[in-house]
Formats: sequence, structure tokens, C-alpha cells
Amino acid sequence: MTAAIPDYRNVFDLAGRVALVVGGGSGIGRAGALGLAAFGATAVVADVNREGAEETARLIAARGGRAEARTADARSTASVDALVADTVAAHGAVDVLLAMPALNIRKRLAEYSDEEFDRVIDLNLKGTFRLARAAARQMMKQRQGSIILMSSIRGTSVEPGQSIYGSTKAGISLMTKGLASELAQYGVRVNAIAPGIIATPLTKPIRDNPEWSRVYAARAAIQRWAEPAELVGPIVLLASEAGSYMTGTTVFVDGGWSAIDGRYEPPV
Repeated sequence: MTAAIPDYRNVFDLAGRVALVVGGGSGIGRAGALGLAAFGATAVVADVNREGAEETARLIAARGGRAEARTADARSTASVDALVADTVAAHGAVDVLLAMPALNIRKRLAEYSDEEFDRVIDLNLKGTFRLARAAARQMMKQRQGSIILMSSIRGTSVEPGQSIYGSTKAGISLMTKGLASELAQYGVRVNAIAPGIIATPLTKPIRDNPEWSRVYAARAAIQRWAEPAELVGPIVLLASEAGSYMTGTTVFVDGGWSAIDGRYEPPV
């Protein structure tokens, strides 16, 4: 018997889904929330910066989407658990989690303090863990869901001053594999995105330095920085039925940076 052919025009449709975007007050998180809402999801936009979350929700509403703003701190288990519980109470489910917590203290390893190490690990790695755990517990009950975590090109290749940040991103990629293996039996998919050089508040110190910004752009095959909106396609792919057979993977969205890292143009 031949399987029914799906309506491929609808594989990205997120109508009726509830998407929780943590870190949605700016940058990639804001673009992701806007994109998920554009494809029909109700976006619950959470951020430690309430004003940023509210602005994202306003932007979604202005485009005819459904959104609400919440305050949440990924450094607090109580805050994360309350966020998920409140979202379920208001909307009945959490179908998509987009977890964006990130902090980068650019220092060489010998100059790092214990306090700085703890800050980066606690937000990037443990904050991501807290969010994934809370969402996973709910999605296991639902027996469906998509968790999207945020890795980086720095999870595979680093430079001086990036060892701690890069370690957290490598950890997130491995966490993604582990969670995917544990949650597949419940119908829950877990994937990560590894961005390259994106014009966000996190990278502003680099972009404010013309030479540094130029050199970084030259290291991508596409020869430029990306805008946050260019991450929306992969986010919607992983959130929707278009990515229904994708789990446990890290999707690189880096303009070819990782493909040509260490670029050299030979005279041939």
C-alpha cells in the first residue's frame, strides 16, 4: 500500500503550537520568536530583560501574530520551572523550546577568575540544562515536542580568549545528542544550532572594532557577517514537521566558516 503523500506546502506550519523562546528579547532569540510566530505559533517570549521581551511581543503583534512577554532567568531553577509551568497553565502545552542563554567573557585561560568561570558555565551550560530539563519533563507528558538549543562554531574551533565559552558550546552539542537519545521514545526531538558570526548584542564589541570585524567576515566563505533573521529558517525547520526526522544533530549556520577554517588561497 502506497503511503499518502503529505501536503508539502504545510510542513513548516506551526499553527496551534506553543513556542517558548527564552532569550527572546534581542538578537537571534528575537528573530526566532518573530519567525516562529510568522509560521503560526503562539510565542511566549521570555527574557531576563523584561523590556526586551515586551518589545519582541509588540513586534509580533504588529505583524498579526500571537505573543506574550515573560520575565525569566535561566540561572535560576525556580524561575525556569515557573516559566514552563505558567506557560502550560496559560496555553496547555510547550511544543517548542528555543533556548538562547549566552554569556561570553573574552579572556585567556590564565587570566580567568573562578567567579568568571562560574558565571559563564552557570548561564551557558547549566542554564541551557535547566531549560531543557523543564521543557523535557513537560514534553514527555505530551509525548511530542521540539527542543532547540544554541551551540556555536566555537564548540568545534576556538581562538585565544574563547576557551571557556567554547567549552560550554561544545558541551551543549554533546548534551543535545544525549537528550535526543533519551527523549526520542517520547516523541520529543532535540537539536542544536551552531551559528557563525552573527550581528547581535553579544558580538557588538567585535563589530565595533573595524579591523577585527573585517577579519572575521573574511574567514567565512560568504565573506560577511550574518543578520539574526538568517537564523529563522533553520529554527523553523527544527521546530516544524519539516524537521520531523531530525534529532540529535547540530546544524551549522556559519556562512561556510567551519568548512574553510584556516583559509588559504593557494597559487594554483
